Amino acid sequence: MRLGRIASPDGVAFVSIEGPPDQPGEAIAREIAEHPFGAPTFTGRQWPLADTRLLAPILASKVVCMGKNYAAHIEEMGGGTFEDPIIFLKPNTSIIGPNTAIQLPADAHPVHFEGELAAVIGRPCKDVPAARAAENILGYTIANDVSARDQQKKDGQWMRAKGHDTFCPVGPWIVTDVDPADLELRTEVNGEVKQRSRTSLMIHDIGAIVEWISRVMTLLPGDLILTGTPEGVAPIEDGDTVSITVEGIGTLSNPVVRKGHQ
Repeated sequence: MRLGRIASPDGVAFVSIEGPPDQPGEAIAREIAEHPFGAPTFTGRQWPLADTRLLAPILASKVVCMGKNYAAHIEEMGGGTFEDPIIFLKPNTSIIGPNTAIQLPADAHPVHFEGELAAVIGRPCKDVPAARAAENILGYTIANDVSARDQQKKDGQWMRAKGHDTFCPVGPWIVTDVDPADLELRTEVNGEVKQRSRTSLMIHDIGAIVEWISRVMTLLPGDLILTGTPEGVAPIEDGDTVSITVEGIGTLSNPVVRKGHQ
């Protein structure tokens, strides 16, 4: 099932998106009553997906991110070995949906894209064993962990560099029946491939990630876990378009603007 959140002529709604994934013009958005967790029920209202606007597919209470989870990315960023997972938070105010502009702060240079697979938590959970992680995941989506590298280096911690408004594009929808173990991830900027890797190359897999994070904090329905980015990160500039494709899910695209530009 593909779960999304849309703005329709009748307002904002959670929906099930039905139709061939490779033919978006044929897709129908069926309105879900209340929320998409558990076994969703439907209101009976529906719209052609082409007549709606896709929003970020979930309203997260928090965004928990994995740092340094691909060996080749660790190497390109300066090396180092890490026995335990490295986690950090992005504020939920950084979340935007597909086709919404990433806004580059005037005082941040360079700003990098980071294409990532993201897990969406499906129910409250704490102290989850790795073997039971899948029971607590609603599905998977795509995210871009946008990062201001100069601020990251200057501050010595990552909150400001990764927490600006618009620095967490998410979407285009959540897929509930995809196996995350070995998916191709590809990032393009203006049509040029910058990242191409597979989720099988993550140092810590989904089970280990959920176990580690849930030891620290309670995870709530809708919380996002960004699983780390592979090698190939690079700067983005005003006028660029970043498109991240994850096999079995789809493509998340966002234009880039420098604040003060239209």
